[in-house]
Amino acid sequence: MRIAGIYSFNGGTEYVQQHFSVELNELITAIKNIDAALYKTKVSKEKTMLDKVLFSPVGLNKAFKEELYPLGWANVKETCYYSPSYYVDGYESLSQKKVYPFRDMDFVKNKLGIEVQFGKYSFMVYNVCAKMTIFKKLGHIEAGIEVVPVKELAAQMSTGVSYFEQFVWDLEQRGVSDIDIPVMIIGITS
Repeated sequence: MRIAGIYSFNGGTEYVQQHFSVELNELITAIKNIDAALYKTKVSKEKTMLDKVLFSPVGLNKAFKEELYPLGWANVKETCYYSPSYYVDGYESLSQKKVYPFRDMDFVKNKLGIEVQFGKYSFMVYNVCAKMTIFKKLGHIEAGIEVVPVKELAAQMSTGVSYFEQFVWDLEQRGVSDIDIPVMIIGITS
């Protein structure tokens, strides 16, 4: 795979280059080492692309894990304990049922978090504008990198997969909030 675009959200590119150059180089090498052609294995069942062979997000995510886990990158999970105090009397909350969902970050190393996202647009925005902020507040990360497909690659995946160009436009229109952390957005293609 190769990098096709880089966007600096809240000074993310500069921050990552200055404070996490070793980790950034590991990610860049991982991206270059992934042969995307090996993951063009998903046979579409969608009406608009019936029987077309597409890139598999599951396969591509697995390839990133195979590249980064041996270098000391780890998935970090944070259990969500929901307070029962917000529910009306008589409703049994998840915590009372002993059900504890979690949030996780794909890869964390030395306080740098990476999310690899081949999903819907809402997940990209959530990762950068909510999850990374939460994981910083919890002390897991200082900055983040979001790896997403550019339009060229997204067009060879299932419908609805968002892409770098749209994501950058939306972030530019949104602007930066005082709680946002530095995030480098990397657009990749095959």
